[in-house]
Amino acid sequence: MRRPSDAVAVLASGGLDSAILVAQLVSEGREVTPIYVRFGLAWEDVEARHLERFLASLPGPNLNPLIMLDLPVADIYGAHWSVTGQEVPDDNSPDEAVYLPGRNLLLLAKSSVWCALHGIPTLALGTLAANPFPDADGEFFDGFSALAGRALGCHLEVVTPFAGCAKHEVLEVGRGFALDLTFSCIAPRSERHCGRCNKCRERQLAFSELGIVDTTQYATL
Repeated sequence: MRRPSDAVAVLASGGLDSAILVAQLVSEGREVTPIYVRFGLAWEDVEARHLERFLASLPGPNLNPLIMLDLPVADIYGAHWSVTGQEVPDDNSPDEAVYLPGRNLLLLAKSSVWCALHGIPTLALGTLAANPFPDADGEFFDGFSALAGRALGCHLEVVTPFAGCAKHEVLEVGRGFALDLTFSCIAPRSERHCGRCNKCRERQLAFSELGIVDTTQYATL
């Protein structure tokens, strides 16, 4: 399939950052293909449903259907909390506690091959400035771009448009979108945010710092 030179795929989890990135690129008139990679983690079923509802809220013909890719990690993660749903980092845990080993490496490995096979030259992530993990800085993403291009025999650029932003700044960019349809929780209760995990706290803080009403349905509130 022949695609525009500015076509972009976005690794979309359904959380605030990646959802806003999709919406922003769509609003700019880019041809956008959201990609969700299923690792088999405890919260993914709920998260994916929220992502589908958020994408359905976006107008415009330049948003392509959501691509679902499967990359199970239980065989390497074992009894990790992200797989079992047990002892999930709570709102008092440091950001380092939610580190998923090699997450961006795994996300990019399969999605980059998909992009190469479908003629999409750019792959975007919603990585923020405060991300402390080793697979989330500019050196890693530049290196992966070069590696993928070499391995796949084509140009592929990995970009992180929000890399200089704090979460509340990204929230400001996206405040006109249906943010109540996004999902950030790593310990969901039914279809709702738990309100007590590390990621729920991060979400609550972003709304508070921006000074806008958080309409998220939290199980504990």
